[in-house]
Amino acid sequence: MISILVVSHGDFAKSLIQTAEMIAAKQAQVGWVSLAASDGVDSLSDKVATALAEFPKDTPTLILADLWGGSPFNVAAQFAAKNPQSIGLVAGVNLPILLEAYMARNSTLSELVNKINEISDDSIRQFKVSADDDDLGDDL
Repeated sequence: MISILVVSHGDFAKSLIQTAEMIAAKQAQVGWVSLAASDGVDSLSDKVATALAEFPKDTPTLILADLWGGSPFNVAAQFAAKNPQSIGLVAGVNLPILLEAYMARNSTLSELVNKINEISDDSIRQFKVSADDDDLGDDL
């Protein structure tokens, strides 16, 4: 089973995992790392290393970061660059993506990353009301 680590600015990662647990129950081999305002890159890197060490050895890990190019992503990218066969990294995590990752954890790491990329466009949508629709209740 693929381990999942969510990394973010502030408490977003922790809150996202707690919210996902409301829908999909508590998951094994899932962790989070938060960048606090007082953290530097070195302390954040230490937090990520500690979180990764808590997962079973020799199992692949998917890291989901909140923001491409942010410090959590950049630190995670260093770990992924050193271990590209066992660590995948995707930025732009949201609740649908995390839940999809939970459901597809028994695939290979590359299959899981590809699946996340496939569904990412559908995870963010704008609700539009049709101008000729005067009864919204039927369409919701």
